Amino acid sequence: MAMFGKDGPQRPEARAAAAPVEGALSIIAAGMTITGDIESSGVLKIDGEVNGSIRGARQVLLGRGGVVRGNVAGDEVVVGGAVEGSVTASERLELQTTASVTGDIDTKSIVVIEGAKINGQVRMNAGVASKSEPLRIARA
Repeated sequence: MAMFGKDGPQRPEARAAAAPVEGALSIIAAGMTITGDIESSGVLKIDGEVNGSIRGARQVLLGRGGVVRGNVAGDEVVVGGAVEGSVTASERLELQTTASVTGDIDTKSIVVIEGAKINGQVRMNAGVASKSEPLRIARA
Protein backbone atom coordinates (compact mmCIF):
# COMPACT_ATOMS: atom_id res chain seq x y z
CA MET A 1 0.00 0.00 0.00
CA ALA A 2 1.39 3.41 -0.91
CA MET A 3 1.92 5.82 1.95
CA PHE A 4 1.74 8.88 -0.25
CA GLY A 5 -1.01 9.83 -2.65
CA LYS A 6 -1.53 12.77 -4.98
CA ASP A 7 -2.50 14.94 -2.02
CA GLY A 8 0.53 14.09 0.14
CA PRO A 9 0.90 11.61 2.97
CA GLN A 10 -2.16 9.74 4.21
CA ARG A 11 -2.91 9.68 7.87
CA PRO A 12 -3.29 6.18 9.44
CA GLU A 13 -6.90 7.05 10.34
CA ALA A 14 -7.71 7.61 6.66
CA ARG A 15 -6.29 4.22 5.68
CA ALA A 16 -8.16 2.43 8.49
CA ALA A 17 -11.48 3.94 7.39
CA ALA A 18 -11.21 2.29 3.95
CA ALA A 19 -13.75 -0.42 3.13
CA PRO A 20 -12.76 -3.99 4.07
CA VAL A 21 -11.13 -6.00 1.32
CA GLU A 22 -13.41 -8.68 -0.12
CA GLY A 23 -11.75 -12.06 0.13
CA ALA A 24 -9.25 -11.05 2.80
CA LEU A 25 -7.46 -13.91 4.62
CA SER A 26 -7.76 -14.17 8.40
CA ILE A 27 -5.70 -16.72 10.34
CA ILE A 28 -6.27 -18.10 13.82
CA ALA A 29 -2.93 -19.75 14.49
CA ALA A 30 -2.20 -22.87 16.54
CA GLY A 31 -2.08 -22.01 20.23
CA MET A 32 -4.55 -19.14 19.79
CA THR A 33 -8.06 -19.24 21.31
CA ILE A 34 -10.93 -16.98 20.23
CA THR A 35 -14.02 -16.75 22.45
CA GLY A 36 -16.98 -15.19 20.65
CA ASP A 37 -18.67 -15.29 17.26
CA ILE A 38 -16.76 -14.53 14.06
CA GLU A 39 -18.30 -12.89 11.01
CA SER A 40 -16.21 -12.71 7.86
CA SER A 41 -16.78 -12.23 4.14
CA GLY A 42 -13.39 -13.61 3.15
CA VAL A 43 -11.26 -16.69 3.84
CA LEU A 44 -10.84 -17.87 7.43
CA LYS A 45 -8.02 -20.33 8.27
CA ILE A 46 -8.25 -21.91 11.72
CA ASP A 47 -5.43 -23.92 13.27
CA GLY A 48 -6.28 -22.83 16.84
CA GLU A 49 -9.52 -22.90 18.80
CA VAL A 50 -12.78 -20.98 18.38
CA ASN A 51 -15.42 -21.04 21.11
CA GLY A 52 -18.27 -19.45 19.18
CA SER A 53 -20.00 -19.56 15.81
CA ILE A 54 -18.54 -18.64 12.42
CA ARG A 55 -20.81 -16.93 9.88
CA GLY A 56 -20.67 -15.50 6.40
CA ALA A 57 -17.22 -16.62 5.31
CA ARG A 58 -16.60 -17.28 1.65
CA GLN A 59 -14.30 -20.10 2.70
CA VAL A 60 -13.57 -21.70 6.09
CA LEU A 61 -10.45 -23.86 6.33
CA LEU A 62 -10.21 -25.80 9.60
CA GLY A 63 -6.76 -27.38 9.96
CA ARG A 64 -5.99 -30.75 11.57
CA GLY A 65 -5.35 -29.21 14.98
CA GLY A 66 -8.21 -26.72 14.72
CA VAL A 67 -11.30 -26.90 16.93
CA VAL A 68 -14.59 -25.02 16.62
CA ARG A 69 -17.11 -25.26 19.46
CA GLY A 70 -20.05 -23.60 17.72
CA ASN A 71 -21.82 -23.54 14.38
CA VAL A 72 -19.93 -23.02 11.13
CA ALA A 73 -21.57 -21.40 8.08
CA GLY A 74 -19.88 -20.44 4.82
CA ASP A 75 -19.95 -20.91 1.08
CA GLU A 76 -17.17 -23.54 1.09
CA VAL A 77 -16.03 -25.34 4.24
CA VAL A 78 -13.03 -27.68 4.50
CA VAL A 79 -12.72 -29.53 7.82
CA GLY A 80 -9.53 -31.27 8.91
CA GLY A 81 -10.05 -30.78 12.66
CA ALA A 82 -13.04 -30.98 15.02
CA VAL A 83 -16.38 -29.15 14.89
CA GLU A 84 -18.77 -29.41 17.83
CA GLY A 85 -21.83 -27.80 16.26
CA SER A 86 -23.71 -27.69 12.98
CA VAL A 87 -22.01 -27.07 9.63
CA THR A 88 -23.78 -25.24 6.80
CA ALA A 89 -21.93 -24.98 3.49
CA SER A 90 -24.02 -23.27 0.81
CA GLU A 91 -21.79 -24.60 -1.99
CA ARG A 92 -19.38 -27.36 -0.87
CA LEU A 93 -18.22 -29.22 2.25
CA GLU A 94 -15.07 -31.33 2.40
CA LEU A 95 -14.35 -33.58 5.37
CA GLN A 96 -10.73 -34.69 5.38
CA THR A 97 -9.51 -37.95 6.90
CA THR A 98 -8.81 -36.29 10.29
CA ALA A 99 -12.17 -34.47 10.44
CA SER A 100 -14.72 -34.91 13.20
CA VAL A 101 -18.14 -33.24 13.11
CA THR A 102 -20.52 -33.63 16.06
CA GLY A 103 -23.63 -31.90 14.77
CA ASP A 104 -25.89 -31.68 11.75
CA ILE A 105 -24.63 -30.89 8.25
CA ASP A 106 -26.48 -28.93 5.54
CA THR A 107 -24.79 -28.58 2.16
CA LYS A 108 -25.30 -28.69 -1.58
CA SER A 109 -22.23 -30.86 -2.25
CA ILE A 110 -20.11 -33.00 0.10
CA VAL A 111 -16.80 -34.87 -0.09
CA VAL A 112 -16.06 -37.29 2.76
CA ILE A 113 -12.60 -38.83 2.79
CA GLU A 114 -12.21 -42.22 4.47
CA GLY A 115 -11.56 -41.80 8.18
CA ALA A 116 -13.70 -38.68 8.68
CA LYS A 117 -16.27 -38.93 11.48
CA ILE A 118 -19.82 -37.54 11.41
CA ASN A 119 -22.17 -37.74 14.40
CA GLY A 120 -25.35 -36.04 13.22
CA GLN A 121 -27.70 -35.78 10.28
CA VAL A 122 -26.52 -34.90 6.78
CA ARG A 123 -28.94 -32.98 4.54
CA MET A 124 -28.08 -32.26 0.94
CA ASN A 125 -30.31 -29.74 -0.78
CA ALA A 126 -29.86 -27.63 -3.87
CA GLY A 127 -31.43 -24.76 -1.94
CA VAL A 128 -29.20 -24.66 1.14
CA ALA A 129 -29.51 -21.32 2.94
CA SER A 130 -26.92 -18.81 1.83
CA LYS A 131 -24.66 -17.03 4.28
CA SER A 132 -27.03 -14.07 4.42
CA GLU A 133 -30.20 -16.04 5.19
CA PRO A 134 -30.79 -17.87 8.46
CA LEU A 135 -31.24 -21.63 8.21
CA ARG A 136 -34.83 -22.57 8.96
CA ILE A 137 -35.69 -26.17 9.81
CA ALA A 138 -39.35 -27.20 9.84
CA ARG A 139 -40.25 -29.63 12.59
CA ALA A 140 -43.23 -31.98 12.29
